[in-house]
Amino acid sequence: MPQVAARISDEQERWLKDYFRTKSAGAEFILPWAVDTFFRAISAIKQVFSASELKTIVEAYKDVKLLPTDTRASYLALRVQTACDAGVHERNKASRNSLEAKIRNLDDTQATALMVWASAFWVSRNCTVENLDEYLQSY
Repeated sequence: MPQVAARISDEQERWLKDYFRTKSAGAEFILPWAVDTFFRAISAIKQVFSASELKTIVEAYKDVKLLPTDTRASYLALRVQTACDAGVHERNKASRNSLEAKIRNLDDTQATALMVWASAFWVSRNCTVENLDEYLQSY
């Protein structure tokens, strides 16, 4: 099985050791679970939003470095509101009211998955503006 090296805080390390006896055992459980949970969440969330709304969200995360401290639904709402203020939703033919209402219905975990997915488009080696439609269909 491939190995991954991750950076975690001292608190996270203690948590893994407390719940799984060792840091390695915890990481071997948590990481695959988190990845599977992320993809299930994205698949479900993408059914709620139209393609034009998803494009608007992806564009809202262009050149944004996502930090764990900024993974709340309120941050997603603010980022999308800022993009809409700049007319991104109009360019994508998305309803601002519909988009904002759907975002308000997301919990923090769903919003985080959506932010990670949107940000990932811009850092992936395979993603370019030309294949955004293909990215929307993936997962």
